[in-house]
Amino acid sequence: MEDEKTYATEWLVHFRHIIKCQDALIKVLCDKFLLTRIEGTIITFLHNHPGRDTAGDIVELRMLSKGNVSKAVEALIQKGLIHREQDEKDRRKIHLSLLPAAEPMILALEEKQREFGNALFAGFSEEEKRLFHEMNSRIAKNTLGIMKRSDLK
Repeated sequence: MEDEKTYATEWLVHFRHIIKCQDALIKVLCDKFLLTRIEGTIITFLHNHPGRDTAGDIVELRMLSKGNVSKAVEALIQKGLIHREQDEKDRRKIHLSLLPAAEPMILALEEKQREFGNALFAGFSEEEKRLFHEMNSRIAKNTLGIMKRSDLK
């Protein structure tokens, strides 16, 4: 039991370090392209999650405030970096897409993500990377199950 506590604690600490590194990466890009952190997060999200292109998707998957996302989306539209389009089948749904003006940030983002991924998995074999992904997916699934429990709401 003690080992399980230690493993869980260590995993959470390491996961927080990964999140901090990712946030630092986004901050560097935001500073370079004169964007707020949340604006950079939205551009990153839209680039990395094709098919998940609504403000609701961003709020859900990045666990951000609806008001902050809405405000940042408006700012990005004003800056000419993203476009908003109403869904043809469901008029309540608004799709967001990146415009060509966002391309320099996307290219910089892809390079930074590649560097980050290479550094993060340095010394890992392809099989170890595959196993990590498999185990991480199972942990994510278990986490979603925990979050859905009635005693946590």
